[in-house]
Amino acid sequence: GAHIGSWLCGERYGRNIIMDLNSWTEAWMDWNLLLNERGGPNHAGNMCSAPVMVDTRNGRLMFQPSYFFIGHFSRYIRPGAEHVACKSDCKGLIATAFVNVDNVAAVVVMNDSNDDVDFWLVAGLAAAQVSAPARSITTLTVLSSDLYA
Repeated sequence: GAHIGSWLCGERYGRNIIMDLNSWTEAWMDWNLLLNERGGPNHAGNMCSAPVMVDTRNGRLMFQPSYFFIGHFSRYIRPGAEHVACKSDCKGLIATAFVNVDNVAAVVVMNDSNDDVDFWLVAGLAAAQVSAPARSITTLTVLSSDLYA
């Protein structure tokens, strides 16, 4: 059914997208992007959740956590981007990385633990200390020329 406001649903999107991209998926698309507040309409009656839900009584859009999780990928990983190796040794952190055609690297990091996690982003010769708040997703961008300076 409709999971209005569910952060866990957003985390499931983030985890699935990262794991799929790290398994060499070339595109990712959601089955439903917009549904009414009941999770429909659909032909089978199996009501679902979506990144954007419509409050049909008040005529307003409700942007769900999954919408913002998807945004970390769609905004920063641009068409033509090349997937690059990325790994995390920190418990609770998963990540994926791409270099866009404009030579800006996008690293999407998700912390699905209940604790803040401090980590080092190391890319080529560059490194930065970063903190990922508990139950968060963040995108780090780096000029790829800085990776090999």
